[in-house]
Amino acid sequence: MKKSKKPLILISNDDGFQAKGIRSLIDMLRDMADIMVCAPDGPRSGYALAFSANKPLTLTLRQEEPGLEVWSSNGTPVDSLKLALNQFFPDSQPDMIIAGINHGDNASVNVHYSGTMGVAMEGCMKYIPSVAFSLCDYAADADFSPMRPIVRKVVQWVLDEGLPEGACLNVNCPATPSYKGVRMCRMAKGTWFNECVKEHHPRGYDYFWMVGEYKNDEPEQEDTDNWALRHGYVAITPTRVDVTHYEFLEKMKKEEFLS
Repeated sequence: MKKSKKPLILISNDDGFQAKGIRSLIDMLRDMADIMVCAPDGPRSGYALAFSANKPLTLTLRQEEPGLEVWSSNGTPVDSLKLALNQFFPDSQPDMIIAGINHGDNASVNVHYSGTMGVAMEGCMKYIPSVAFSLCDYAADADFSPMRPIVRKVVQWVLDEGLPEGACLNVNCPATPSYKGVRMCRMAKGTWFNECVKEHHPRGYDYFWMVGEYKNDEPEQEDTDNWALRHGYVAITPTRVDVTHYEFLEKMKKEEFLS
């Protein structure tokens, strides 16, 4: 992509390059930045930070016009990002990486399963300011238009201010026509259960569908992303790559664990 005076934003997702969420995101940001998209060629939800170690990957140019290139890969969301950074940014980096807009929320423990958040975390590990956007609506034709002001504000803020090393932003929006406001939140404690549905194949063997139901384990705690979304607020959660449990680490040191 020919460099212009605008910032250059690299975008990926886990719903595929053709999904309405990523197309809506492109439309929201076209006047703010040059955009390169490199996303899977189909849905890849639940891939988190997975990458393809055992199959060859391909890149396909889907759209090219001034200020915009759209590429797809046959890999995971993280594969797509790695390919883009390797092939299109050999001697530089994009100004920002954005994941989404995801069809469905990525609040609470969902952050650990999400391919959308995998993109943001991978960008974070490359020391590039990264943000993930999600909408609490799984419909293919979900209405992303209420997100436009918040997406543009967050993106401009990150372009201007940057993010701390090792940190990215997880932005979730409720599926409502408007928002009560924005809340800075922590992840809610939650649990998935009833995650496997057993079926019997006519040829005589059992098989399983991975499904599940989510339970908020602290529904009354008002400082969490789940609470904010349930009450009509945009939830923004600073998320970091370093998952070290520092309090427990200090306890282990003091007790001379295994010494």
